Amino acid sequence: MTKLFDSDVLIAGGGLAGLVTALEALRAGKTVTVVDRDTPERLGGLALWAFGGMALVGTPLQAKMRIPDTPEVALRDWIRFGELNPHEEWPIRWAQYYVEHSRSEVYDWLRNEGIRFAPAVNWVERGMNGEGNSLPRYHVVWGTSRELVRCMVAALQRATQNGRLTLLHRHRINGLDHEAGKVSGAVAIDEASGEEVRFRAPVVVLAMGGINGHHEECRANWPKDRPQPATMLNGAHPFADGKLHHWVADHLAGRITHAGEMWNYAAGFPHPFPHFEGHGLSIIPCKSALWLDHRGERIGPEPLVTGFDTHWLCNRVAVQEKPWTWQLLNWRIAAKEFAISGAEHNQRIRDKQFIHFLRETLLGNHRLVRQMQKESPHFLVDDTLNGLAAKMNALTCSLDVDPAVLQATADAFDANFMGGGHLQNDDQIRRILHARQWGPDRLRTCKPAPLQSSGAGPFIAIQSQLITRKSLGGLRTDLKSRVLDFDDQPIDGLYCVGEAAGFGGGGASGKRSLEGTFLPGCIMTARAAARSIIAGR
Repeated sequence: MTKLFDSDVLIAGGGLAGLVTALEALRAGKTVTVVDRDTPERLGGLALWAFGGMALVGTPLQAKMRIPDTPEVALRDWIRFGELNPHEEWPIRWAQYYVEHSRSEVYDWLRNEGIRFAPAVNWVERGMNGEGNSLPRYHVVWGTSRELVRCMVAALQRATQNGRLTLLHRHRINGLDHEAGKVSGAVAIDEASGEEVRFRAPVVVLAMGGINGHHEECRANWPKDRPQPATMLNGAHPFADGKLHHWVADHLAGRITHAGEMWNYAAGFPHPFPHFEGHGLSIIPCKSALWLDHRGERIGPEPLVTGFDTHWLCNRVAVQEKPWTWQLLNWRIAAKEFAISGAEHNQRIRDKQFIHFLRETLLGNHRLVRQMQKESPHFLVDDTLNGLAAKMNALTCSLDVDPAVLQATADAFDANFMGGGHLQNDDQIRRILHARQWGPDRLRTCKPAPLQSSGAGPFIAIQSQLITRKSLGGLRTDLKSRVLDFDDQPIDGLYCVGEAAGFGGGGASGKRSLEGTFLPGCIMTARAAARSIIAGR
């Protein structure tokens, strides 16, 4: 016999956007059913593993650091950097909504929920020529995004009264019930038993995440005018497969827009202990590392430097002859600059160990460097460049890297420091010096120095490749998070939030994000949906 669940609100997906929608609906007295594909310990989705960075506008923390940010300045940066189409109404309106309400809808709301932020605002995605974030906006959740998820789950438990919340794990919604254009529920499969489960609800909220966790879907949507690497790692999750997106498009005429726009990262390596096939970790590349092609030659003529334009970096990596690149650095650089995105490898922030965090920031994170040296075969260490070249070739089963070429690459960079550094003419050095003008970046970025400085070794080579992460496109929604059909009319009873909606409007970020817009986008789209549901419109 088919199981049947009734509730006021049915939410497909237990990521951050789904949890926030459920929380707001419960607080308004609604009965809520959340259907999630993953296991109980992974409730929270990608947010559970994310670093917790948020692009926020006009916050007290910015004011404390004398950052004169306003929604007008932020919107100008957003539209210019994202290259948003001015003729597309809903992405533009969501971008405007974001910059105008991120302070109240996210920063203030989270503070009221007990979330705190690290005491510094970071400056990311500045743009290759200053066309990105014109000011620092990147706030970091103290405790990482894992703390954020735990806070939301605890709030859900407090808001649940008289069994008003039903939470089902390992269930996959594969279709929606609808009559005369109105959504009335859904059908799912219990993946543990294989049995069919049905849900009745006058409101269904789609919160199933993005569409590029499945590489076939990712490649099918890849823009034809952009290079595509032969192989990629998966930094999303295979459950982000776009199947429910397509169901809505095929059966309810929902619009999937900007499906080819993705927020990928240029430098990932395989997770030493993968959670699923092809699982990768995203490196935050060291600004002071030399980014090399498969032969050990520096990629140019404009050197690859992180922190300015991730979209550009991905395109430059994707166009290389082979699908991997190398980052060449020394232990001095790695200890100060090397990091891995996400909660898993940011232990001091994740576990709120402020003294340890401060010590590692000032003295170097040798612990993480040693950990990767031990755990990852893609993190190579050697006392000499000749020995490092041999290890690079052994890893790729090739003779691609000529030791003489690797030596010449290092020598050419180090020549900038001849005569006491008065002969520097290198764009990477200029960008490093620019980054170091901002205090938080200065703490995490080495003063430029020769790669072969005495006492700075041993040498390190990190093999990396492009890694998928977030979808910038999705189902088109209005400012109430209602799914729109091809006539731009809301589909009765159907909402979409978070990454499934391209973080608002089906593609609010355009071609590239100011970075840190994803977690706040989940929260704002979820709260907008909940307000509309509670108001009955």
